[in-house]
Amino acid sequence: MTSEPGPTHDRVYRSPAGIAGGCLLLALGAWLGIDAVIGGDGRTPWLALAGLLLAVPLVVAFTLRPAVYAGEDRLRIRNPFRNITLPWAAVSGFRSGYSNEVLDRAGTKYQLWSVPVSLRARKKAQRNLARAAAADDPGRPSIIGTGSIQTRSTRAATDQVMDELRDLSEARGAEPTAQGEPAVRWAYEIIAPAVAGAVLLVVLLAIG
Repeated sequence: MTSEPGPTHDRVYRSPAGIAGGCLLLALGAWLGIDAVIGGDGRTPWLALAGLLLAVPLVVAFTLRPAVYAGEDRLRIRNPFRNITLPWAAVSGFRSGYSNEVLDRAGTKYQLWSVPVSLRARKKAQRNLARAAAADDPGRPSIIGTGSIQTRSTRAATDQVMDELRDLSEARGAEPTAQGEPAVRWAYEIIAPAVAGAVLLVVLLAIG
């Protein structure tokens, strides 16, 4: 999980694994697609173009696009097909289970795609915590997950991100500049080309 200052001093949270995977998929798709367009016969080049028009936006949507921007006044979430803006006053809480989510005052939940839950990382953090507890007092049984022992430095990276967002929400929620209602916008720049590619692919397959 990466976090770096954004252009407006927002903290930006993205998934390095998702970005790396997306780049690899795009490179593979470009290689196969260009090869089919150049060397294919008959309808093959057109099918390849339609497939690329469908696949590229979807790969970008689920790998390169997701990001969370945490600013002084609001939380901006860029998910695969939606852009969500939540002033801190509109945030009621954060929830972590099999996915990380933020809830607004109306109870609507929004998934944080760029802050994925890693059960493996959580288990690793718990093992490190157990070893640290045993090293501090070898004669005492390890205590895992208690507030007296567990600190943020021993938590999984994405859980630490959720702690940071929760703290920022609590600290900034009462500020006059952090007031407002949630705003949601569909990412038509992703949806439109994907739909066009799907329609073109269906038409080409239908006409045989």
